[in-house]
Amino acid sequence: MRRGERIVAFANLWRSGDGRELSIDLMRHAPEAPNVVMDALFVELMLYGRAEGYLWFHLGAAPLAGLADHPLASTWNRIGTFIYRRGDEFFNFEGLRAYKEKFVPVWTPQYLACRGGLTLPQALLDAATLISGNPVGMLKR
Repeated sequence: MRRGERIVAFANLWRSGDGRELSIDLMRHAPEAPNVVMDALFVELMLYGRAEGYLWFHLGAAPLAGLADHPLASTWNRIGTFIYRRGDEFFNFEGLRAYKEKFVPVWTPQYLACRGGLTLPQALLDAATLISGNPVGMLKR
């Protein structure tokens, strides 16, 4: 997205091998960009995808959303739900899902499989490190 001649927002796109789905990867906006710049970027990319014949536009995940929250839920589900609801100082999980909701997405569950014990926290830390760029990056929000 440009404001005049200056680029104020961008996103990298992934195209599925079968040409059915277009997905956003890395996205950024300049601090001085208008508040609605990412909304405009998403809409432009969705229109582009439709014009190119894509059937789906993938907005990405809403981490930890939709975990079971009841007394019989697993310990990891309850921990994940707690982080989702109270982890705003690390990442705005609820805000991300609420932002994506305005585009009326079709939510599908995604799973991470690993051995039991403390392997899961390590896997989650590894995933967060990949997303943020370094282990400390996820704490700098």
